[in-house]
Amino acid sequence: MALVVICGQPCSGKSTAAKCLAEALNESECKQTVRIIDETSFHLDRNQSYANMPSEKNLRGVLRSEVDRSVSKDNIIIVDSLNSIKGYRYELWCLARAAGIRYCVLYCDVGEPHCRKWNEERREKGEAAYNDVIFEDLVRRFEKPDRRNRWDSPLFELWARNDGVERSSIAIVDVVLYLTKKADSKSQDVKILQPTIATQNTRFSEANSLYEMDRATQEVINAIVEAQSQSIGGPLASISIGQGLPNIDISRSVGLPELRRLRRTFIKLTGQTSLSGRPPPSDSNSAKRMFVDYLNRELGTIA
Repeated sequence: MALVVICGQPCSGKSTAAKCLAEALNESECKQTVRIIDETSFHLDRNQSYANMPSEKNLRGVLRSEVDRSVSKDNIIIVDSLNSIKGYRYELWCLARAAGIRYCVLYCDVGEPHCRKWNEERREKGEAAYNDVIFEDLVRRFEKPDRRNRWDSPLFELWARNDGVERSSIAIVDVVLYLTKKADSKSQDVKILQPTIATQNTRFSEANSLYEMDRATQEVINAIVEAQSQSIGGPLASISIGQGLPNIDISRSVGLPELRRLRRTFIKLTGQTSLSGRPPPSDSNSAKRMFVDYLNRELGTIA
């Protein structure tokens, strides 16, 4: 029936908000089963799960797979995790759209100093807390939700420090009303996502493919920019981006605006192809290989 994505900085009150929301839904006229999916459900330690990128990617994969198995029109799923990366929130939105259910984001908006203080207080009490290095890294990489993005909309903001986190908190009450409001021709503010050709099970490629494509192409762009900055105006040789991958062959300096334009065009073309043919590559190396081939072809014709 619905997927609720809770996001926020580490130690911003997300788990308390998830619990309060679940209790408020159970006390409402909601007849659906309410379930919280979080790290503790799988006995995952927060410091180990965010210790490095492979561990963090594995954590997101575990949670996403469980959401994929659980979403239906008979229950309400609350995803209680950092959900700090916009690409990951997009993946969850795709799952909701494929299931044809309601979707919303509850953002625990708490300033970094207060999150750091709450984390220290948890550590002093012997409760689960982030170590300082991991905490600072997560804070630095947090991507704030933007209601203009369809995967961040509708967006409900909970100011935990000012208003506290209670079942009666305005944001939680608003989420409950949104999830339980009857959807009909008069309730235009209630959005029920509709599956499209790209989200049908028979044609559905994992949303992770789009995330990998976005990340891989950006890494190629970063490698080009770094190589050009080290050449300091001198002649450019082939740029290597990794073992087993083709080199980037450019004989002139290519500005960042042009690289960004080529990247946008490549992602758009790849997305269009995936609707009529095979899905985009789901691993980083395949995406890089395709993008490098595209750059060599395009830059070779321009040079």
